[in-house]
Amino acid sequence: MRLISEDGAQIGVVPIEQALKMAEEAGLDLVEVAETAKPPVCRIMDFNKLQYEKKRKAKESKKKAKQIQIKEVKFRPTIDPHDFATKAKKVREFLEEGNKVKLTLMFRGRQIVHANLGEKVLKDLVAAVSDVGILEGNLQLMGRFMGATLVAKAPPAAASKPSAPADQKTKPEK
Repeated sequence: MRLISEDGAQIGVVPIEQALKMAEEAGLDLVEVAETAKPPVCRIMDFNKLQYEKKRKAKESKKKAKQIQIKEVKFRPTIDPHDFATKAKKVREFLEEGNKVKLTLMFRGRQIVHANLGEKVLKDLVAAVSDVGILEGNLQLMGRFMGATLVAKAPPAAASKPSAPADQKTKPEK
């Protein structure tokens, strides 16, 4: 087996018994780093320190990860145009933050007979925020509720930034 010391220096290829003896003399552990290598690579180090560093790295990466939340916005089929604009603005904010938005349209009493009015309200909202979000799946009618889910569009790639036209040449200043 190939052996590496605690400070990273290569000791060389040694038998396992000798490697275990060296680790015991140093008061450390013999940790297998790459078992698939030929010969396997082991390192003399403190195993608890290795576990602590792995946990710390996992915690750091988890902290940096963006968690997507699902926000819900509720409507009625007889919504006023100003209220519609206010709710559309809020949906836009949620999508710009990168969250999913669940749209719920609630029917009351005999309004369910006119489900097409509710469908029109949801489609109008989807169209109003189509520049920042897209519809995930289809509109769904579930009893007295009609629902849809919007997801944020991916931000444009950095490569698609507009650049100066190639046919215009800049003149050097004198």
